[in-house]
Amino acid sequence: MAREIVLDTETTGFEPSMGHRMVELACLEIDDFVPTGRSFHVYIDPNRDMPIEAERVHGLSGAFLRGKPRFEHPDVVDKFLDFIGDAPMVAHNAQFDRNFINHELALCDRAPLGASRFVDTLDLAKTRFPGMHNSLDALCKRFKISLSEREKHGALVDAKLLAAVYLELKGGRERRLELSGGVIATAVAAAARAVYGPRPRPLAPRSTEEERAAHVLFIREVVKSETLWERFGLA
Repeated sequence: MAREIVLDTETTGFEPSMGHRMVELACLEIDDFVPTGRSFHVYIDPNRDMPIEAERVHGLSGAFLRGKPRFEHPDVVDKFLDFIGDAPMVAHNAQFDRNFINHELALCDRAPLGASRFVDTLDLAKTRFPGMHNSLDALCKRFKISLSEREKHGALVDAKLLAAVYLELKGGRERRLELSGGVIATAVAAAARAVYGPRPRPLAPRSTEEERAAHVLFIREVVKSETLWERFGLA
């Protein structure tokens, strides 16, 4: 089994070195590309104002975030690190999320997350669809993944969408069949072993006596062989 963490963040802007902070963090556990149902999700007080441009993107206002735990709180940083463990992390445009997470980790004297731990689905998409628009929205539409839950950008919703996109980028329907192959093989084997006895109530014939007599005559005079039909008591 291959445990990975699909991850997404929302922030106050684009560059942590300019004072921008993370305001939402979501992690979704997958095993062999399939969500396990385990997740980690938290809103974070950035201890600064929320630019109107950023609020338009994710809908998180400064008033909503005020009083939420800060990243250095054990309920955030410790639980986040415990949840991810040593698993690889999957993110779209991973450098962006990694920069913000490592900035927050540095502020509370924690070790940074190495680039080698991240799988960037944007890079995967560019390899598969060179020269095409490969945003998360574009990939969802390309793979016919519903965006009905998504009114604005949100870390948890986007992590769920990204998990579905990641599965498609790694093989999609073929991967699902491969993962369910053991179940399918078991069912086929069980069917092959099944023994069927006679019907407790045999079905009444739907042909008339005249039709059956005409059929026997056809077999004898046209086909000129009754071997197959005799085997089933039909000649």
